[in-house]
Amino acid sequence: MKYCTHCGADVSFEIPAGDALPRHVCRRCGHIHYENPRLVVGCVATWEGRILLCRRAIEPRRGFWTLPAGFMENGETTAEAASRETHEEAGARIIIDAPFSMVSIAHINQVHLFYRGRLASAEHSAGDESLEVALLQPEEIPWEEIAFRSVTHCLERFLTDAAQGHFGFHETALPPLGRAS
Repeated sequence: MKYCTHCGADVSFEIPAGDALPRHVCRRCGHIHYENPRLVVGCVATWEGRILLCRRAIEPRRGFWTLPAGFMENGETTAEAASRETHEEAGARIIIDAPFSMVSIAHINQVHLFYRGRLASAEHSAGDESLEVALLQPEEIPWEEIAFRSVTHCLERFLTDAAQGHFGFHETALPPLGRAS
């Protein structure tokens, strides 16, 4: 950030009085520009034992498979974001059951929150951000073609919980690639 969004003056990167972390601070009006992690929200949605997956039509990871998910918008709840993203990317309406997995990815300033849910009907279709959408049996999941580590983590936990006959809530943090957790 170079300029203040309030007055247009130059900003400096410093620790403001009373804070512990460096922030962008306006030299003219004193406004502190906080930058916080972005929330990505999605859903592990099922229909008759099959899991809804989308093949991405956009970067990053175009052509790879993912759960329907995306950035939460202002003015919506996390459950509303999961429902909206599932409809936009997979043309599916869902019934949210419960929060299921939260993955902190500090090195890219994101938190990925996945709900567990069910399709309201088998109807689904590719949205603008999907090349294709499929309802896959667990054994059909293309593990080597999953777009994001957070999705792999979520799917693994989901299948483990389903096999055990009960679902919990799973929280983890992913280190940068190449670093052990």
